Order: sequence, then C-alpha cells, then structure tokens
Amino acid sequence: MAGNSRTDVVIVDAIRTPSGRGKAGGALADVHPVDLLSQTLQTLLERSPAVDPGTVDDVIVGCVSQVGEQSATPGRMAWLGAGLPPHVPATTIDRKCGSSQQAVHFAAQAIASGEADVVVAGGVESMSRVVMGSARMGADPYGVRVAERFAPGLVSQGVAAELVAARWKLSRTELDELSVRSHDLAAAAQDSGAFDREVITVQTPSGPVSRDETIRRGSSVEKLAELKAVFETPELSERFPEIDWSVTAGNSSQITDGASALLVMSRERAEQLGLTPRARVHSMAVVGDDPLLMLTGPIPATHKVLARAGLTIDDIDHVELNEAFASVPLAWLAEFDIDPARLNPRGGAIALGHALGASGGRLMTTMLHALEDNDQRFGLQLMCEAGGMANATIIERL
Repeated sequence: MAGNSRTDVVIVDAIRTPSGRGKAGGALADVHPVDLLSQTLQTLLERSPAVDPGTVDDVIVGCVSQVGEQSATPGRMAWLGAGLPPHVPATTIDRKCGSSQQAVHFAAQAIASGEADVVVAGGVESMSRVVMGSARMGADPYGVRVAERFAPGLVSQGVAAELVAARWKLSRTELDELSVRSHDLAAAAQDSGAFDREVITVQTPSGPVSRDETIRRGSSVEKLAELKAVFETPELSERFPEIDWSVTAGNSSQITDGASALLVMSRERAEQLGLTPRARVHSMAVVGDDPLLMLTGPIPATHKVLARAGLTIDDIDHVELNEAFASVPLAWLAEFDIDPARLNPRGGAIALGHALGASGGRLMTTMLHALEDNDQRFGLQLMCEAGGMANATIIERL
C-alpha cells in the first residue's frame, strides 16, 4: 500500500506484555499462551471503550510454533477467553519472526480495500511452554527439491548470522558492543518510564508482572567475550572457512514469552467513534532474499518500502530492526547512511527478547510510543525472517 492510499489506515492503540524469560522459572512461564494473549486483547479493548468489540471485523494473530498449547488458533481462543463476542472471527498466521508485523499488514490491506473497518492485529509466543522448533518434531521441512537446489544444504539462523558477520567483516567485539548497547538502552528506557505506557500488567499465578525481566544490567564487552560461540561444528568449519565463529548467546536475541496487540481501523471509523488516531500505516513491503544468508532481507526491504513511500532514509526518524542476532543490524547499518542513534534507541531483541510470533507487534508498539515521546514523524520497522524473507513497514505519527 502506498502512502497516498485513498483509505487511511490508522493505529488507535498498541500494547505489549512484559518480556519474560522463555524458560522454566521465567516471569510468564506459568501463564498459558492463550491466557497471555487473552489478557492482552482484553486490555486493548478496555483502553478504547468507544469501540464495541462486536464491531471488530477480524482478529489476526501471528504465532510461529502452532503446536501443543498454541495449536488451536490461539487468537480465536484468546478472544473467547477474554469474554469477547463469539461472532468475531480470528485467524493465525506464520511468517516466522515477522508474523505479527504481517498481521498488521494484512489488517491494513483489509481496511484499505474496504473489506474491513476495525481489525485487531497482534501475536503471541510462549517459548517456555512451546519449545522453538517443536512443530517440526524431527521432520525434514525442506523436501528433495529444495535440498537439491541448495545443496549441500541450507543452514540454521545461527549459522546464517555467522555468514552475515563474515560477509560484512564484523568482528566479535563489534557484535558484543552492539549487545551491550542494546541492554544499556533498554535499561535506560525502563528506568526513565519510557516503557510504562506500552507495557501492560499480566496476572500470573505468582502475582502481577509489569516489567521486562530480560534486561541484563551491567553487561560489558569483557563479560560477553567469555562466552563461547555456539554454532561451530567441524563439518561447518570445513564448509565455511570464512567464518570466525563469533555468534554467542550473549549477542543473540533471547528466547522469550510475550504477546502484543494493536487496534487498527480506517481513519473514517476512528473519527466516527471520536477516537484520536496515533499513527497511520504509511507504506508496507515484503521481500524474499538469499535463503542461505537468510537474515539479509531487511536491506532490500528497506529499499523497496522507501521507494513505495516516496521517502529517503534521511526522512526516517526512528528505525526498529529486530536484533535476531547482532550481525543483522550491523550489516544493515553498513548499507545505509543513517545516524546509528536512530536505530533501536530503546534497545532491541538482544535485551528485550524475541517472542517469535509477538515480536513484530512488540517492535511497532515500542516505535509508536518513541515517536510520540520524541515528537517525531516517520518510523521504519524491519524484520528478518527464516527462509530469507523480510517485512518492512513505515508508520507516520499523527
């Protein structure tokens, strides 16, 4: 959708849960993913009482591991669990790490086309309860033809992150420095109250949770340097001699539990309801890129969405690029002439976690609030995705 679309699609509200460590003992680990998302949807609608929940046309939810507790269309179950009208439908989508960003895209496309007026878009992932990759259950996800085309084989995202670091000649120190930056910025944002408006309180069996628990204070390059690279094997070292093996748990995104939700509608409907739109969805793009490097999609996605928007990188005030691995934002920065201070200024997934299906909504929520707090206009959100894809979204604060 170009920025001059006849039907303006606006964001009325955007919220997220705190980020909980995605393992046993994590702050949100005792909350069923449906209940986590249910609380998020309920809070979203309660914050906009002018919206009759029965007038919502669709609920579009991103979720990557759609198995076990996340297998029964979690958006539908969460809507019902929130006590909301059962005649409102829901669907679950999977564009890997960009799933809930794609949910916003689908919502915007439905509204821009006139097929919907009000859509809830969001995502959920409980990585402590539904283990990443569990949907595969040991199965081969590629088949014979993909294996033949990309012989001797595609690689995991961690190895792809190593290949990106090698391609852009990024050192271990640079990766670790970005990780420290992420934690420091997230800690500063949390301490200043910058996250307070976007983070809801989640009720858990152990009590309420209202703060991200993934931020590591006092992180340093020296401490991170002690961690071992986690993806090296003799076979991979022989296949990729250019890799220095620098990707560690410390310079990668954290496995996390979380949910996010946005209330999206046409500007006309917002005005009818007396609501003040906070931003409009200006432009959107999605691309495919090299499936071996896998994580480079945000680079062509940026070029594509800027061209659609009729903007340049200089027009962008705030960039949210998912820190799946530290090499991803560093490679992107090497390709674009932009002040690094504009990139993830409140920290990224290395500090705030990467609850796969919820991350797209989390990034957009953080970006919207930061644009408001800093009186800025344009925000660009980018998400690298498994299989070599990427989503890009430009929003304009109103």
